[in-house]
Amino acid sequence: MKTRVTELLGIEYPVIQGAMAWVANASLAGAVSEAGGLGIIAAGAAPLSWIEEQVRLARAATDKPIGVNVMLMNPDAAKIAKLLADLRIDVITTGAGSPSAYIEMWKEAGCKVVPVVASSALAARMERCGADAVVAEGCEAGGHIGELTTMALVPAVCDAVSIPVIAAGGIADGRGMAAAFALGAEAVQVGTRFLTVDECTICDAYKERVVAAKDSDTIVTGRAGGHPVRGLKNAFSRKVRLLEGDPSADAAELEALYAGSLRRAVEGDTDGGSMMAGQSAGIVRERKTAREAVADLVREAEEIGGRTLAEMAECSAERARVRRGA
Repeated sequence: MKTRVTELLGIEYPVIQGAMAWVANASLAGAVSEAGGLGIIAAGAAPLSWIEEQVRLARAATDKPIGVNVMLMNPDAAKIAKLLADLRIDVITTGAGSPSAYIEMWKEAGCKVVPVVASSALAARMERCGADAVVAEGCEAGGHIGELTTMALVPAVCDAVSIPVIAAGGIADGRGMAAAFALGAEAVQVGTRFLTVDECTICDAYKERVVAAKDSDTIVTGRAGGHPVRGLKNAFSRKVRLLEGDPSADAAELEALYAGSLRRAVEGDTDGGSMMAGQSAGIVRERKTAREAVADLVREAEEIGGRTLAEMAECSAERARVRRGA
C-alpha cells in the first residue's frame, strides 16, 4: 500500500500515531512503527535526557522510522530542535507554533518535517517554509485543539497545498480513515485509539475509561485562557469548567488545577487528573495490540472504500490539483 505519505516517510501503512504528552513514549512509538505505521515520541516538556533515552529505546525496538513531536511553546524548544537534528530523527512533527526557525536545520540533518496545522492559511505558510507534509487536525481530537472540525478542515487544507495532507481528529476506525481519504488526505493521524493498546503505558483505569466512554463523554476546558483542551468528563474537568465560568474565581486556583493534570491521570488519578481523549473515544470498544489496531484501521477502510487506500488518495489528490488549477 503506497501513498505519497508512505513513500515520504518510508512506512508501510498510512497510519501515524498521535503525539500525546506523558503518553507517547518509546514503548508505544516503537510498537506502532514496528506494526507498519509511524510511531511518534512526544517530547512535550520533558528533559533532553528523557527524549534522548526514549529515542534510543524506540530504535532498539524497531529498525523502522521513528518520529518525535516538538511542542514549540516549550521554552526549551530550541534545545530540543537541535537535539533532534543531532539524533537525525526520521520524522519531526510540531505543534503550538511555527517551526520555521528550525526547518532548514532539520532538513540538513535528513529529517522529514510535518507540522500540525489548524487552518489552511497556516498549512500554506508551512509549505512555503519547506515542510514535507502537514497534519490537518480538527477539533474532535483529544488534547489541545483548534476551532475547525476535521470534515471542514481537511478538504480546505488539501485545496490550499500541494504537499501531502494527513488527517487527524475523530478518527479511530476504518470508517474515519476511509472518510479522511475521501476528503483528500493521504494518511491519518490517530491518538485516542492508541491510548488503549497493550503497548501504551498509561494506567489501566485511564484505558478503561476510554473504552467505556460514550459519544457525549468528552468536554473542552481552557477556552477562557485561550488554550482549549479536550478530555474525558470527570471530577477534574467539571471543577475546571465551573471555575472558568465564575468571574470571581481565583486564577491561581485554576493554574494549580492545570499544573501536572495530565500526568496525574496517566499515573492513575482519573478523577483529579486531565484524561485527554478525543470524541472518537465513543467508538473505541476494545483493547488490542498496536499491530492489531493498525491492521484493523487499514482493512476496514479498504473494505468500506471498495478499493485500496492508495487509489482513493490518488483520486482525491487529482481532484484537489484540479481545484487549485495546477
